[in-house]
Amino acid sequence: MFDFRLKVFYAVAKRLNFTKAAGELYISQPAVTKHIKGLEESYQTALFERSGNSKIKLTPAGEVLLSYTGKLLTIHRELEFEMSLGKSKHTGALRIGASTTIAQYLLPAMLADFRQKFKGVRVSMISGNTEEIEQILINKEIEIGFIEGISKNPMINYMPYLQDQIVLVCPDHFSKFKKERINMEELRNCPLLMREPGSGTLEVIAHHLKPFGIKLNDLNIEMQLGSTEGIKSYLAKSDCLAFISVHAIVRELKNRELRIVDIEGFNIERPLQIVHPYGQPSNLAELLIRFAGKQHNLLKESC
Repeated sequence: MFDFRLKVFYAVAKRLNFTKAAGELYISQPAVTKHIKGLEESYQTALFERSGNSKIKLTPAGEVLLSYTGKLLTIHRELEFEMSLGKSKHTGALRIGASTTIAQYLLPAMLADFRQKFKGVRVSMISGNTEEIEQILINKEIEIGFIEGISKNPMINYMPYLQDQIVLVCPDHFSKFKKERINMEELRNCPLLMREPGSGTLEVIAHHLKPFGIKLNDLNIEMQLGSTEGIKSYLAKSDCLAFISVHAIVRELKNRELRIVDIEGFNIERPLQIVHPYGQPSNLAELLIRFAGKQHNLLKESC
């Protein structure tokens, strides 16, 4: 069993608040204090610095312990997951949703691996933009979702899944546009294709443009389309540029159908997230969440 004192320490270290950690762990604040004191006695060092106004911060030793505790918790969760696989037969139906980019380019391979391992689980997936996936999750039409964007609905629990990068691309045949790098002022005049309102991609682009004092309305948007595949098809027949996830253009870059145009001082990274309603997910939803996380960790280790 994992040392519960380390779970308590991890919660306190992440929140830097004994009361919030107690609430998260469903134990009393004196119990939290007792567990932290026990750890400090075991390691014979202080883990937190306490000031007179009740604020706390990690000591250098606490920083070291936090680093290792995070790794140990990840290993422990993976061990529990693997050990639990042989104890029960997983059967039933699981409804999931995914925003367009994730549904098209990231989930199919993972779901194929999941199906091979858990043949008794029938997965059905609905795709849509991020706003639509969040809404059907709230409506209980799906159990979990995979979304892009940076939205935060108070009814939804958000968990990190992958990091994505959105890049500006143009078709290789765009003979009038030879530049490999542009500045923000030049971006204003470029003919652009964009995703539709409600898209996580569009939301993230707008968010990253704000520090530069640029709104979407300031851009030369030729058309908004409802899918990345639609944008790629349009690019093949036009002289436009578009912001697209790097996960969606691996083949096009390799075949030199599209090329990336850098923007000076401008970089768009966004989190891809797993979402579910607040509360404990169903057994099958938890199974897929853990499997997706494990697959991602294996991918990172092989890179």
